[in-house]
Amino acid sequence: MQIGHNGGSICFFNGQSKNYLYFCSTKCSFLSIFVALITNLYHIMANNLMMVRHRLLTELVKLWKNDKLTSEDIDRLPLQLSPKHSKHAGRCCVHKERAVWKYKSLPLLGLNMEDENDELTPLSEYAKMAMDRADNGKPKDEIMCVVDEACSACVQINYEITDLCRGCTARHCQYNCPKGAIHVSAKTGKAWIDHDTCVSCGICHKSCPYHAIVYIPVPCEEACPVKAISKDERGIEHIDESKCIYCGKCMNACPFGAIFSISQVFDVLQSIRRGEKVVACVAPAILGQFSTSIEQVYGAFKLMGFHDVLEVAEGAMETTEKEGHELLEKIAEGQAFMTTSCCPSYIELVNKHVPEMEKYVSSTRSPMYYTARIAKKKYPDAKVVFVGPCIAKRKEAQRDEEVDFVMTFDEIGALMEAYDINTEFVQPHQMEVATVREAQGFAQAGGVMGAVKAFLKMEVNGIQMSDLNKKNIAALRAYAKTGKVPAKFIEVMACEGGCITGPATYSGDKGKRMMVQNLAKWKKTY
Repeated sequence: MQIGHNGGSICFFNGQSKNYLYFCSTKCSFLSIFVALITNLYHIMANNLMMVRHRLLTELVKLWKNDKLTSEDIDRLPLQLSPKHSKHAGRCCVHKERAVWKYKSLPLLGLNMEDENDELTPLSEYAKMAMDRADNGKPKDEIMCVVDEACSACVQINYEITDLCRGCTARHCQYNCPKGAIHVSAKTGKAWIDHDTCVSCGICHKSCPYHAIVYIPVPCEEACPVKAISKDERGIEHIDESKCIYCGKCMNACPFGAIFSISQVFDVLQSIRRGEKVVACVAPAILGQFSTSIEQVYGAFKLMGFHDVLEVAEGAMETTEKEGHELLEKIAEGQAFMTTSCCPSYIELVNKHVPEMEKYVSSTRSPMYYTARIAKKKYPDAKVVFVGPCIAKRKEAQRDEEVDFVMTFDEIGALMEAYDINTEFVQPHQMEVATVREAQGFAQAGGVMGAVKAFLKMEVNGIQMSDLNKKNIAALRAYAKTGKVPAKFIEVMACEGGCITGPATYSGDKGKRMMVQNLAKWKKTY
């Protein structure tokens, strides 16, 4: 991040991404400038974390492509990524950073931290395990994991007393602490917290009249809307599978990139190498991922070895038809309301946290479900790979016998780089089936509801809820409990803005704008 001056305006900009923020020095307060600066820094951080994952996966795929994934070349990869005398913010030394590179490679190979038995086991041995699993087994059931070596740098406490403490005689913090964790220094008269005793209840924070006690959030815990992630006895974050809805919010919230989804990339690549027919079913959000034409992107899939490419928008058309008819039936039956069923994170939320909502969820299946059956009908012996921005789709795929693997857009981007594919120079691949604009619009917030309205050619009293945060989950719980909703149709998506802002996109913040631009060019509609 750099700061410059431009004709009486202050300019903040990131030299690599060319993101500029201008503020008139006479009209903007320092606070507004500071807030905008922090916001921009957040986006840069998020992009950097994506770049780190992208770079590591790209290097692993390059090794696989050159038949060196299980050789000593992979053992030297952490040294190449963090050479001698290099410095890394947040790490104590280069050796720690190399260890982090090693362990971050495991989920990208389709393994997790539980696969480690000995710290001395070289990365090449884990690569052999991954190849053996890809050839003779199946992907892991676990969807996400925490890389403990990377997680260890995070804050271990939630509350701290600052220098704002005045050493008052009331001592509200000390006398209200239920664990007796707050003490007063005999020398300074100021309070301090014994963190071995503190349970982070926050009572001291609320009771201090000088606001001298600050709350230090743990980003991943703050981001999780269902409290599925917390520290274990070693201070390392642990994901509770019984609570997790696989929304991926924790993954993108972690400032150290310690949370990974367990990849199935090498399972797919090995299937292609064995000469099997592998069909890619690509989610509509692909329209917001790459700057070239969608036909050229599909051509890139062909270059990577996929036998064919199908648009999940084709399945979305079937979802729209079935969900539209179901909505009319439910209204005629007198049901209070009906929600969509496309988002797998929302389905996990209902199953694990809001079971009373189940009777209101549409029985219509997701576009992935219907597209997979189109693929299997066309290629009975093929392996079907869903490609999208969603981690939760891996959980949905585990329950669908017709979907073999799930890949994400950021993984596809890494494959393109490893294969040296520039989509600008790729031979376009045309779809056999022309899909409608509304089906492609499923990736946007309001897209499913808009498609149903367009198909039925009638106005439907509906509301849209994109972002499964704590507030929206509470609202859904109230809707299910009372049956009182200001609409007959509720579209629910886990990600703010829809699938286009999913946790595993390739384009980052540009996706929404690219999606809108490409949809505007789509000719066929209902």
